Amino acid sequence: MRRRPYGTLILTDRPLPAKRSVPKPKNAAGRAARVREILKVLDEMYPNVTCALNHASPWELLAATILSAQCTDKRVNLVTPGLFRKYPTITDFANASQAEMAQDVRSTGFFNNKAKSLIGAARKILDDFGGEVPREIGKLLTVPGAARKTANVVLGTAFGIASGVVVDTHVQRISKRLDLTKETDPVKIEKDLMTIVPKDRWIRFSHQIIHHGRGPCVARNPKCAECRLAPLCYAKDKSPA
Repeated sequence: MRRRPYGTLILTDRPLPAKRSVPKPKNAAGRAARVREILKVLDEMYPNVTCALNHASPWELLAATILSAQCTDKRVNLVTPGLFRKYPTITDFANASQAEMAQDVRSTGFFNNKAKSLIGAARKILDDFGGEVPREIGKLLTVPGAARKTANVVLGTAFGIASGVVVDTHVQRISKRLDLTKETDPVKIEKDLMTIVPKDRWIRFSHQIIHHGRGPCVARNPKCAECRLAPLCYAKDKSPA
């Protein structure tokens, strides 16, 4: 029901347009300022975050990241201590039985493929890179099991090299909620984020968004009332305060 001027009432089935609680910036300068504010709030919320995967070397980080595909970091951290005791060197991984290693990593899911990737990665690094995890993304991407997400994790965390932005399920979800991208493909999402986030923030930004996705900005029923990014967020699935 809506009211005409002079008090006349009319009935209508058409709903009144919903008002957006957080207005979108109207130009490039406004969008850039909003991104800067998002980064500032992330720094305040997560000042000292880093990769949650336990590791003692670049190789252990690479192996743990391969295991983390479609698996939680918590589960991986339960598996890797025993795995690294059983196979203490990259050569031990390269010489392992795939069937046996598959059972060693079974609880991380997709265990046959992961065992194959771990053994293949170890052999590739021994054969082509002298047993050292390469520090160039082009070379690292030739290692079995190391797609862009894995390569960015290893280069950023192990070597402090900003090769790109890690795009996992949390980063995909939150980047769309914050309207930092409209893409659904991880490679295209990463390209968008690399364009709007300063390069010296790529590593930190990735860790911050991942931690945010494990905290208030969960996939279902996000805890928007306790999120300091809420004033900057106009996601369609925001929960009521």
